Amino acid sequence: MNEMHRPPDSVNLFERLEQLNQVGVALSKQTDINRLLEAILLAAKKITNADGGTLYRVTDERTLKFEIMRNDTLKIAMGGTTGVAIPFPPINLFQTDGQAVNTMVVAYAFHHDTSVNIADAYIEKGFDFSGTKNFDKKTGYRSQSFLTVPMKNHENEIIGVLQLLNAKDANGEVCPFSPEDQQLAESLASQAAIALTNRLLINHLENLFESFINLINAAIDDKSPYTAGHCERVPTLTMMLAEAVNRCAIGPLKNFNMNDKDRYELKIAGLLHDCGKVTTPVHVVDKATKLHTIYDRIHLVDTRFEVIKRDAEILYLKATLESGGKDNSQAAQHAARDLELKLRGIEEDREFLRNSNIGGEAMKDEDLARVKQIASRYRWRDVSGNETDFLTADEVENLTIRAGTLTGAERQIINHHIDVTIQMLEALPWPKHLKNVAEYAGGHHERMDGKGYPRGLTRDQMSVQARCMGIADIFEALTAKDRPYKKGKTLSESLFILGKFKLNGHIDPDLFDVFMWEKVYLTYAEQCMDRHQIDEIDLSKVPGYASPPAA
Repeated sequence: MNEMHRPPDSVNLFERLEQLNQVGVALSKQTDINRLLEAILLAAKKITNADGGTLYRVTDERTLKFEIMRNDTLKIAMGGTTGVAIPFPPINLFQTDGQAVNTMVVAYAFHHDTSVNIADAYIEKGFDFSGTKNFDKKTGYRSQSFLTVPMKNHENEIIGVLQLLNAKDANGEVCPFSPEDQQLAESLASQAAIALTNRLLINHLENLFESFINLINAAIDDKSPYTAGHCERVPTLTMMLAEAVNRCAIGPLKNFNMNDKDRYELKIAGLLHDCGKVTTPVHVVDKATKLHTIYDRIHLVDTRFEVIKRDAEILYLKATLESGGKDNSQAAQHAARDLELKLRGIEEDREFLRNSNIGGEAMKDEDLARVKQIASRYRWRDVSGNETDFLTADEVENLTIRAGTLTGAERQIINHHIDVTIQMLEALPWPKHLKNVAEYAGGHHERMDGKGYPRGLTRDQMSVQARCMGIADIFEALTAKDRPYKKGKTLSESLFILGKFKLNGHIDPDLFDVFMWEKVYLTYAEQCMDRHQIDEIDLSKVPGYASPPAA
């Protein structure tokens, strides 16, 4: 097949071997599968001086899938990073009856684990080149020499096939592939297969790791449907802000840069930022009202009010009987007025406690005092027949929560999730490129002035990434529409509060500026907020807003 070798001095073999070594090093550093496959084919073409080539990958369906195609003469570039899809269907390795396909050169190379070097496809016997001839007829091209090499990994498994087309001599004339070409291509194919296998293995491990993270988040979401989107939205907003800082060429953070490894590390940290919530009790996470535990205890309070009302009505009936049953007697009229006033007061107190139970904005001091007055104003007999205060001490504590629905103890339980998160993440044997995950994820409740938790870190003690996550966590919470205790705020309301947080030392002022300059808030709103929440923004009314400096 190789009677017409290229002249031995046409290419310096030592230089080609040196080139092969350089290619091997480059392949080992490539992390993107498409770029890796492309680099393999281009390197093979260059080393063998081939006019064209195709790289196939073995699929789980026992076919050879076209991954990369190149032809310099026809200016064909498909697959890989080109974005041009290859229109040809995969090549079957087996017939419908299970017999191996050996008429196709690439299938033959796969089944026999051997390279196939063909000097001229038009005179070669034993293979079906009808497809090649039809291609040549349509394009005017002349497919002549073929070198087909199986790609075998370190486990001796063929994972792909490399096929090169039309070797060229020093004068640019098509000639057969030489034995040296074949040896170099086989060596490259072996290195390439190992590099590809390693990258696929790393990708599989990363996918497994991310799937496990998603499993944890799904468990958290399943515990609390009210925060089901939180574990997804915070990483999304964190990455939006970090990318905005990365591209922003003005301000104090203009020198901040991220590479692909940095991005992946921050992505993982974002996904794991609330993993400690797996230990948080459901009744605390889902506490929609102040008296909510497994159920809303306001209904028990309602029942007591009904008992108090019945007691008042019984007293009225007794007074009526004592007056001789005369409705128009002065005593009966007085008793009726007392009953009416008492029932009205009971209803007012009941409605007040119902409203107090909702939570939300801060309660006034007089409201807190009224709850305590109600607790002792009424007396009733419990199930044991003992006369007791109308509200228990626990109910008073919950109903006098100044803002929100959580008591101090429950707030500590919620806050403890970040301690658990840090403990979980610091216990993992992170590889070098993920060594900052615990720091990034564990800092989203810290404040720039050192008044945050759990470690009371200041701005200078935190990375830019951790500070990004802090803003993302706050803004997501403000705008979230799936919380049981509040409605999602509008964009303008949320930016107003976030601006206040900048001024009081809660969040990073420089990151807030980038958040505003790059309109990160708007990108996030369009992706994650309801349309009715996205209102007009008057930047002059956003506290702490500063116009961007000149570039």
